[in-house]
Formats: sequence, C-alpha cells, structure tokens
Amino acid sequence: MKGSAQPKTTREAILDATDRLLSRYGYKKMTIDDLAREVGIGKGSVYLHFTSKEEIALSHIDGIIERLKKKLFAIAESKASCETRLRKMLIERVVFRFDSVQHYTQSLNELLAHLRSRLLDRRKRYFEEEAQLFAKVLADGKRQGIFSLKDPLETARILLDATNSLLPYSLSAYELGDRKEIEKKSQRIADLILNGLLKH
Repeated sequence: MKGSAQPKTTREAILDATDRLLSRYGYKKMTIDDLAREVGIGKGSVYLHFTSKEEIALSHIDGIIERLKKKLFAIAESKASCETRLRKMLIERVVFRFDSVQHYTQSLNELLAHLRSRLLDRRKRYFEEEAQLFAKVLADGKRQGIFSLKDPLETARILLDATNSLLPYSLSAYELGDRKEIEKKSQRIADLILNGLLKH
C-alpha cells in the first residue's frame, strides 16, 4: 500500500497550478490554456470546474483564507490561556499570509488589480470571519476577568486593523521584508495589544 495521502482532485490541481502561474506570470498574463497545460488536462476540463480565470484566481485566494481560518480556529479552541491564544492568533494571521504568497514578486493588490472590486468585497468578508474567531477568545477572556473590554467583536475588528499593515496586500512579501522580521513585528504588535487588554 502506497502513502496515505489522498490524490488531488482536478479542482485542487487547478488551484495549485494557479498559485505557480500567478507567481510566474501574474494574473494578467496567465491564461486558461496555461493552466490546462500546467495541470496536464484539456482546456474544457478547466471549465468543468470554474467558469472563468477570475473565478479561479479568487478561489485560490479563498483557499488560502480557508486554511488560515482552520489554523485560527484550532488555536482558538486549544486549551491554552486566552492571552496565549490571542497572541498566537494575531501572529498566525500575519505569518500564514506571508508564507502563502512569499514566492510572489508583486503585492496581492498589484497581482489581482483587474479583480480589485471583487477582491475588496471578499477581503471584507475574510476579515469579518476572522473577527468572529477572535471575538470568541476575547469573550472568554472577558468572562474570566482577564481582559478589560466592552464589545468582543468590535475589539476583534480593531485587533485585525492593528495587524493589517503587515499583510501582503499593498506590499509584496519581498517589500515587507524578511520573514523573521515580519514575525518579530507581529509579536511586538501582539504584545502591545495584549498589554492594553489585560486587566492590571
């Protein structure tokens, strides 16, 4: 019996190829023909799974965020203290995104400029979904008397705003700098935020 890894579906293979081609060509130059060739399928097979190049690129970004949300959920549900969970989540939301696109030579805004309005709509949804996960930990901390705050969801949104400057939207991973430096900046912001939230 060979390894237990599940074989990739055609849809997953297309999204993996999208990641490679976005890095290589960028969105504008990437074509459905390129994707089909990269996956080793016919062009028609791509259209069995996606209606357009736009849908493929946005689905690729959705996939990154879904993987991030699973990681954030696992941290939020862990047995660690509220303070530890919140710190880990703040750092993870930055570092995970950085790692996911560090091979791109452009920022996501530049890379997907042709999809800007749809990407911004999605980004609002992404941030709100993340805020819900953060709010749960903040509410736990408030109940336990660890955090001093009024509205967990509003506080969660502010926490995300505080770390959004480190996300690879306006700047490429290269422009943001070294991964260790990004992680250190994330840690410093997380520590500063936690110091303000903790009851003294």
